[in-house]
This record gives sequence, structure tokens and C-alpha cells, in this order.
Amino acid sequence: MEALKIVFMGTPDFAVGILDMLVKKEYNIVGVITAPDRPAGRGRKLNESAVKKYAVENNLTVLQPTNLKDEDFLETLKSLNANLQIVVAFRMLPKVVWNMPQYGTFNLHASLLPQYRGAAPINWAIINGETKTGVTTFFIDEKIDTGAIIMQDEAPINHTDNVEDLHDRLMLLGAETVVKTVERIKEGNFETTKQSDSDNLKDAHKIFKETCEIDWSMPIDKIYNFIRGLSPYPAAWTTLNNADQTVITKIYKASMQEEEHNLPAGELVFNKKEMKVAVHKGYINLEEIQLQGKKRMQVRDVLNGLNLEKNAKMG
Repeated sequence: MEALKIVFMGTPDFAVGILDMLVKKEYNIVGVITAPDRPAGRGRKLNESAVKKYAVENNLTVLQPTNLKDEDFLETLKSLNANLQIVVAFRMLPKVVWNMPQYGTFNLHASLLPQYRGAAPINWAIINGETKTGVTTFFIDEKIDTGAIIMQDEAPINHTDNVEDLHDRLMLLGAETVVKTVERIKEGNFETTKQSDSDNLKDAHKIFKETCEIDWSMPIDKIYNFIRGLSPYPAAWTTLNNADQTVITKIYKASMQEEEHNLPAGELVFNKKEMKVAVHKGYINLEEIQLQGKKRMQVRDVLNGLNLEKNAKMG
């Protein structure tokens, strides 16, 4: 078999962990494709992707096409003579790109496919209260996350995990799975499994800030999972209604306390050190929040500077 020459495609931090492992294992990375620089922040300064920053620091060839069907980009990609392409957290590829290398193009997805196809598998696994997830490598085809599976590795989801916790664990697991996948392709020692289609598949569609508002009438465990499944980004939010003020409040960390009471959903119970929200069959204990226009803070610190009225409520 011909020596491997790899093009890596990815954009966020999650992809950096996998690229770093490939570099440390001394695979021949002939090119890195990532998103174009984007204006960000108040000064609209151009922001480089996490993958670009890593690639530049490690003297890797970087391509940043705006159009993946552009003839100049395709010619440059072809000139790299890659025989394998690896995709991690990038955008959908046209067939002319994924069909180019001799040994194909495979993707790493942060779920046990076919479950949780889509843009936000880590978030949705936690929001839905799953106790396990994992990573999958599969060959790319015409649709999103539907190609033939090469490898899968499982990972537990702990009851206190938020997205950051699970993201970091899956990034490490994913790096190991990608390396094992590359080795199997290199040795020609692998079999693929066709993904099954059924009516019981759970979706992992993109999450928008507008849909992150907490419904305090939901069951206590669903609220708890919703908060940790959106932390730290984009963060579950609610409104704090205090006297005649309404303040948007993001909740980053909370715990659940199951207990019978007669309070209406959303009512706040608080003292100088703690704040909890009454919900059906218990309370959501707020631990780390961010009031609109303020920094993210521990609740006890927020309470030091906040004058809450007796009838204050959330939502």
C-alpha cells in the first residue's frame, strides 16, 4: 500500500485535539482545510479558527476556501496528492472533494451513529438524559452523517456532566479512534457497517439561542438536563422577574433537589447564600449564573449585590 498522505479538515477546538494526535503520531499531514477568518468582537477584528491557529503553529499547509467547488481550490487540493482525507467538525463536502482521495474521506462524529446525526450531538445527548454516547468514524457519502461506519467507541455520560466535560472526554476518545481508523485503513484491515434507518433515531439539529429558554413547568430532571446540556454554550436562559424589573439570566451550573412542595413553578426560594427555583416535585438549585450585563458568577456572590423581593420569580 502507498504511504499515507493526509488532508485534515476541521474548524473548532474539538478538531484540534484530533489533529494534534495525528501530528504527534507523525502522520504525514500534507494540508489542513479550515474555515475562512471571520470578523468577531466589537472591533470586528478577523478571528482565526482554532484549527488554523494550531496548523500555523505547527507549520502545516493551510487552505481556507469560501467555496468548496471553486476550481482554483480544487486544483490546489488535487496538487497536495493526498490519498486520505479526515474530517472533524467541518462543513458538508461536495462529492468532488470527498471522492478525490484514493482511500476515501472519513469523518469523526461525536455520537454512536445512526443516533444523533447533526450539528450538536454532545448537547442533545445530555439534554435527552442519555447515560452513554461515543464516537464514530465513517466514510462520507452524499447525505449528512449517513455513511458506512468504520469504527465506534463508547463513553459514559455522568449525571453531573455538562457539554464541556463530555466534549473534552470525547475529544480524547475521538483522537484515539481516528488513529485506530487510520491504522486499519493503512493496513487494509477493516470492514464497514451500513447504518440502519429506523423511526427511533434521535436528531442532533443545530441549537439556537432563541430555543434555549427554560420552561420551568417541565419535569425536574428535564430542566436539569436542559441546563447542563447547554452549558457553557450557548447557555440555558430565563428571565428574573424582581419587583418591576425583568433581567435575562443565563444559568451555567445547577443541581436538582427532589422534594414535595406547594409552590408554583418558577417561584424563587432564597437566602443570603443560596437561590433555588421551585419546579414540579422539587427545586433547581442555582449555583453559577450570569445576570444581563454582568459577569458569570457564583450564586452566593450574585446574592451579595442583588436585592431580591419576596415575590421574585423566574420565567
